[in-house]
Amino acid sequence: MSTQNVTIFDFNENSSLTKWRIVNDSVMGGISTSSIKINQQGNGVFSGTVSTKNNGGFASVQHSFDKIKTKENEVVNIRLKGDGKNYQFRVKANKNHEYSYITTFSTSGEWQTIQIQLSELYPSFRGRKLNMPNFNHLTLEEITFLIANKNNESFELQIDKIELFQ
Repeated sequence: MSTQNVTIFDFNENSSLTKWRIVNDSVMGGISTSSIKINQQGNGVFSGTVSTKNNGGFASVQHSFDKIKTKENEVVNIRLKGDGKNYQFRVKANKNHEYSYITTFSTSGEWQTIQIQLSELYPSFRGRKLNMPNFNHLTLEEITFLIANKNNESFELQIDKIELFQ
């Protein structure tokens, strides 16, 4: 059985961030702020400040892309360096769906590779788990990194590469 990997995004000094989009709680009146940039080492840096004022409390960055075919039991590998905080990783099979499939992961403050089995991602909409099966689709069109720890906090998540292992 051969393993095939598909690169969803590989950050480097020549990466274009035009298909990455910031979505913060300001869409509902919150005042959290965030940005995505490429640092001198060529890594993506998602950083900012989360505020719980005005019923806020989240910051996120989304990446939409052409459909990638998926198979059963696939794993997303993400090489990243966090700040010791928890983040959510979200995917959409169709970028027009209102709901996402999500999981939470912890960061160590060191470079690490997070492995996420697609079939373990559960459906959620606006923080509520939906009564639907876990991810079982044949395509991916969007990924999101989100921080929402119910705290007022600054954050920084460096991302090197996001790959899908088949």
